[in-house]
Amino acid sequence: MPDLFSPFTLKGVTLRNRIVMSPMTMYNSVDGKLDDYHVSYLGARAAGGFALVFGEQMAITPDGRTTTSCAGIWSDDQIEGHARVCAIIERMGGVPAIQLGHTGRKGSELPPHKGTNAEGTWKQLPPDHPDGWTCVAPSAIPYGGGGHVYPVHALTVEEIAALHRSYADAARRALDAGYKWLEMHYAHGYLGASFLSPIANQRTDQYGGSLENRVRFHLEALDAVRAVWPEEYPLTMRLGADDLNPKGTQFEDAVTAIGMMKAHGLDLADVSLGFNTDEMVDPPFNEVAFMISRAKRVRDAVGLPVATSWNLGVPQNADRVIREELIDLVFLGRPALANPHWPIWAARELAHPDPFHLVQPDWAWWLRNFRGHGPSIGWPEAREVSELTWAAQ
Repeated sequence: MPDLFSPFTLKGVTLRNRIVMSPMTMYNSVDGKLDDYHVSYLGARAAGGFALVFGEQMAITPDGRTTTSCAGIWSDDQIEGHARVCAIIERMGGVPAIQLGHTGRKGSELPPHKGTNAEGTWKQLPPDHPDGWTCVAPSAIPYGGGGHVYPVHALTVEEIAALHRSYADAARRALDAGYKWLEMHYAHGYLGASFLSPIANQRTDQYGGSLENRVRFHLEALDAVRAVWPEEYPLTMRLGADDLNPKGTQFEDAVTAIGMMKAHGLDLADVSLGFNTDEMVDPPFNEVAFMISRAKRVRDAVGLPVATSWNLGVPQNADRVIREELIDLVFLGRPALANPHWPIWAARELAHPDPFHLVQPDWAWWLRNFRGHGPSIGWPEAREVSELTWAAQ
């Protein structure tokens, strides 16, 4: 039976455990480049025991960013920074991973820590602002929520084909930089998510209408990347599998779509929400492990390994979903920001016999050979495993 600290192999890549640093947008790039900030921040997570380390969604074009402070991989002069990040992650025992995406109609924003709109949500900048631009989407329908009210440009068929070429070009750069795992971002209201959702996609051509048409964008993007991404490296996808709105993406349609993606070279499904509208019915954001039942349904129906995130930061819960074989990998975003050594802390909480096996051998030697008062090492004594905090689904 696997547990949170069991190795996991997908294609030609083996992870040292099942704990993943989830992509988190950090608003700390200039001209889309990665620099010392990213080397330090992401290297620390690999050093802390995370097996697979993502940076943030990497834009495939300049207008595919959320803000002008977001990272990308649309230009060859960005490869050097990515290569430095890959090198430090591997040196610390992790596997470097990249998530490719395009924000679509949820771009042209002000970084949220620099200000919000009257509703306290993200503030979109007008197209004529120095840090703004005209967003693109399947249809000329602004997001609406969070103050996204400026007109958007409906992509032409030719522009869609150009975006697929941009996906492939970004994948080539990712390979040159040293990434060993590539994920496509089709969730959270960004471009891929909006093509799948009838709320955002009201096209009448081959990219709109039926499910088969609405998933065409995703399949063609997968095909473009799969053509240049080596077979021995995983190609995965984060999908907005449910808009929590009767007019949006429905979960059963998403399960069918993932099955279609499997036939186009998809190796693992990272199951998330659509976020194509703020008008969600009974949003479950305070519920522990609320995406697990959906991810397990994908695993059973499609026959692919699955991952998910959302409220899995309690070690007992993260371990349980692996032990019960509900999912294959646990993605942690905010917990990884809060504690770069979350895996080691989790190992102590779960009474692992050797929690320091997760750090570099030189560090592990010092930590295992501490002579003195145990808690003074900086790691409080592990507590007894507490009762699980969520009900079986």
